[in-house]
Amino acid sequence: MKLEADLHTHTIASDGYSTFKEMVESAAQKGLKIIAITDHGLRMDGGPRIHHFLNIGMWPRAVSGVEVLRGVEANIIDGDGSIDMPEMLLKDLDIVLAGFHSEAGYSGGSVEENTRAMVGAIKNPYVHIIVHPGNPHFPIDAERVILAVKSYGKALELNNKSFDFRPGSSSNCKLIAKLAHKHKLMVAINSDSHICYDVGECETAIALAKEVGVEEDHILNSSANLVKNFLARHHAAKPLAS
Repeated sequence: MKLEADLHTHTIASDGYSTFKEMVESAAQKGLKIIAITDHGLRMDGGPRIHHFLNIGMWPRAVSGVEVLRGVEANIIDGDGSIDMPEMLLKDLDIVLAGFHSEAGYSGGSVEENTRAMVGAIKNPYVHIIVHPGNPHFPIDAERVILAVKSYGKALELNNKSFDFRPGSSSNCKLIAKLAHKHKLMVAINSDSHICYDVGECETAIALAKEVGVEEDHILNSSANLVKNFLARHHAAKPLAS
């Protein structure tokens, strides 16, 4: 399987080591059709400030034949699933990821507390994808999360970086992948790359998806058209700004 999009990447605007230009050019060299630049939300230590998100409208829509999505990896900041991005910013973004980061305000709780927080983020109409849900620092009731993701028409990530950088994630990711296959959930397989060399590098997560039987048409970024249709559907359903 060859992915046509990488929907989770970081630049020097947050905790990455490569520029916007380097990340997009790497995507082009690797034959991707879409890259989402999703630097961290406002509560992340070392993350961008509000002006970063106010100014990303100046980014080109395409570079070297690669479509660029303007996005964020928002932080879940409390037990209700609130995220650290105001609606005034969210409404103008192409793609919004949300996940747990202990340094961003919510340091984790019980399985029940973490599950409630993640489901709260899933219910947010601006959130499209829940990222690295297999992080063992934030144990969840995986089936409840997956049923919520399916109910709200969102996607769940298999994060390639987790296998190396979040010890203990492998077994959790395998369970999540199995449940995603069982419930015919839309899955996004992403690099979570923080340097240009890792853009589109998702071999471990792809292998896991294949192992548990996730069909290609349930892998969101296996097709640029799947990504575009998924996002178009959500943007059409977004609430009017208050």
